[in-house]
Amino acid sequence: MTKSPIGSKGSGRKLGQKVKKGKLKASSRRWLERHINDPYVQRAQLEGYRARAAFKLLEIGEKHKILAGARRIIDLGAAPGSWSQIAAKVTQSTDADPRVAAIDFLEMDPIPGVRFLQLDFLDPEAPEKLKEAIGGAPDLVLSDMAAPTTGHRQTDHLRTMHLCEVAAHFAVDVLAEGGHFLAKTFQGGTERDLLNMLKQNFRQVVHVKPASSRAESVEMFLLAKGFKGRRADNEAAEDDEAE
Repeated sequence: MTKSPIGSKGSGRKLGQKVKKGKLKASSRRWLERHINDPYVQRAQLEGYRARAAFKLLEIGEKHKILAGARRIIDLGAAPGSWSQIAAKVTQSTDADPRVAAIDFLEMDPIPGVRFLQLDFLDPEAPEKLKEAIGGAPDLVLSDMAAPTTGHRQTDHLRTMHLCEVAAHFAVDVLAEGGHFLAKTFQGGTERDLLNMLKQNFRQVVHVKPASSRAESVEMFLLAKGFKGRRADNEAAEDDEAE
């Protein structure tokens, strides 16, 4: 069971710390104070995860059972690597028998058992390289990809939703039957065409906001469970054409 976040007790650092004004802008100082006082950040450091995002995946995995039994996993937008750390553990991936493939245009320090590609996922060669790296059909495709924010909510939503849509089509192309797809999105309405596509190909489609996602954040996660298989996808397409 996923533990609740730690408080000041046993964390090695008290919550409620202030950052000296110095040369920092007020907005930067507020962000830094929030970061160092975040119990999930402290817990990630204690438990050896590279980012607090680890607990988002662990919470969703615990509630929706998407990690249980996963043999191969693909991690899109992987840096700094906390989701890949979890993926390597649940799949028992090793360098000799890699079962996790990860991609990001940012650098990422190596993780045992993870084949990492430093490449933009929108690069035409990326999907094929990920398929080769995983060595078989994945049971889970994860996407924590998000476009750099502009500060304009609708623009940020549209740019991140584009990444979500590309990731969803990739998942349908590579997943093993019964597999799952989890992707970051932003509140503001998921495109109807994307939801319809996922509902055609998966047995259940839900939006999730784990407790470890900051309350003020507009991020949510789109979860599609139980991939029906590509034969079902082809039949659905044929039915659409026949109408």
